[in-house]
Amino acid sequence: MKSTGIIRKMDELGRIVLPIELRTKLNIAEKDPVEIYVEGSSIILKKFQPNCVFCGNTRNLIDYKGKLLCPKCVKSISDLQETK
Repeated sequence: MKSTGIIRKMDELGRIVLPIELRTKLNIAEKDPVEIYVEGSSIILKKFQPNCVFCGNTRNLIDYKGKLLCPKCVKSISDLQETK
């Protein structure tokens, strides 16, 4: 991990402000979802990218009963059904 040299204080509600320079650089806009990870004693923030529940692909996703699937996995599942 590379230090940015930016230090922010947490407010009484546990919030911190991400500087505009970081939000711009990482293409994070107002109301964008952000994922929170913990790695050892570090907290990692990452812009949320929806992905296929099976392979992790992030392109051309299809919502099926609340789950996201990519076309390749949909085809694989369809092919499984055809072999029965």
